Amino acid sequence: MVVVIVVIVIVVIVLLGLWASYNTLVKKRNRTQEAWSEIDVELKRRHDLIPNLVSTVEGYASHEKNTFEAVTQARANAVTAGATGDPNKIAPAENVLSGALRSLFAVAENYPQLRAVESFVQLQETLTATEDKIEYARRYYNTSARDYNIALQSFPRNLVSGPFHFSAVAYYGADEADRAVPVVSFPGSDSASTAPVTSGPPPATDDQAPPSASDEQGPPSAT
Repeated sequence: MVVVIVVIVIVVIVLLGLWASYNTLVKKRNRTQEAWSEIDVELKRRHDLIPNLVSTVEGYASHEKNTFEAVTQARANAVTAGATGDPNKIAPAENVLSGALRSLFAVAENYPQLRAVESFVQLQETLTATEDKIEYARRYYNTSARDYNIALQSFPRNLVSGPFHFSAVAYYGADEADRAVPVVSFPGSDSASTAPVTSGPPPATDDQAPPSASDEQGPPSAT
């Protein structure tokens, strides 16, 4: 009788462990999905700003056709990559778009009269704010993805991940060059206007993780 009770206790403990592992993976996966959705929203906002930005600069530098075409094509490629939901495809496309935007602001720097155009200033400020949000969202996503991937490989959760089709997610990184924030300075102005282009921190460390109430919700599907 004692043996039977011991066996039952062991079985119950194992089942409870597997149940807890499954719930933990679900929470971490959901948090990663939520984090990714935040990146997706800001990237779409960025894409929406670019046509108006190009149009505004083009009004003052219509001869810079190659630059405008490069930005337009890079944006189209980024939108296409974004539809896949795959960070491995999205990050390179966004990096190319970042480079094209740097060229666009380099052109804008040669036309100080743009500084007096309210629509350009507003677009520049909005893009700056959007880039900041993308950077923050990327940090949060990479932290969530790291925690989730570690959980997948840790015992006893790795016993659950396979049978229930939990799979690792990719980090959303950026090239070192794309972390540089281009500065557009206009002659006669007291300060430089900053127009950042996608910056993206590498997988964040624990102390970089944004505050969260608990290991609860969060962003994209990792299955």
